[in-house]
Amino acid sequence: MPHSLVLNLTPQSPIYPQFLTGRHYHALFLSLVSSVDIELGNYLHQSNANKAFTLSPLQVYKNHDKPNNYLQWEYPEPIMTGTSCWWRISLLDDTLFGKLTKLWLNLNPKHPWHLGSADLYITGIQGTPQLSQPWANACTYTQLYDRASDSDRTLSFHLATPISFRQGKFDNPLPSKESVFKSLLNNWNKYSEIELDSMVLESIYPSFFNIKTEIVRNYQGSFIGCLGTIKYQILGEMESNTIKQINALADFALYCGLGRKTTMGMGMVRRNK
Repeated sequence: MPHSLVLNLTPQSPIYPQFLTGRHYHALFLSLVSSVDIELGNYLHQSNANKAFTLSPLQVYKNHDKPNNYLQWEYPEPIMTGTSCWWRISLLDDTLFGKLTKLWLNLNPKHPWHLGSADLYITGIQGTPQLSQPWANACTYTQLYDRASDSDRTLSFHLATPISFRQGKFDNPLPSKESVFKSLLNNWNKYSEIELDSMVLESIYPSFFNIKTEIVRNYQGSFIGCLGTIKYQILGEMESNTIKQINALADFALYCGLGRKTTMGMGMVRRNK
């Protein structure tokens, strides 16, 4: 069952820019996991581990009233003490969520967590849809599939943090239909009990794009990704069940993200309705 959890956090000391990076977000998440299951934390730390989660960059709430804007993934200045922040964690299977249930149920708002040199308090968790927080949600794979439209032929995505896809030895920031929907399909079939057919992708074509590239420098070396809005259209004669499968994949994007480094804040995507 996919979960998209939004944690509310308050720093107890300044968080300096060198600690607001994908590597440090990843380390913070592993600390959360290890606090309830150290073996699982060690397993997720391995490079070849099955990482059924994604992370967002840390966000400051002062920008939260503009949900259609890009999320902030780099900070030229520190986040100061007492600033209200949020951080999204998505979990793609029940096993991982079940392991962390103890953490969510026994959360101590006065227990410090470390992001680099800063201490953070987790003051709350949002796990259900809210108008003020479009990144929080939870839904079973069966519900995702059952609720998917069998007639909607327009698939529009907001690319909120830079996205890039691995092709051979190199990265490609262009969100082609093959890269986008094969990424969604592979993750769906990996974690869902409802297997979808790869043939459903043949009739999907881009119909609109307003995108740009950005260079992300808070990784080892530079990371080039794509941001913006892109729409795809389902063309030609198509059975309603096939349209339903494609829409289920598009709705799933909220949870699994797209492309590389989704466990370090990149590749965050929401479907535009």
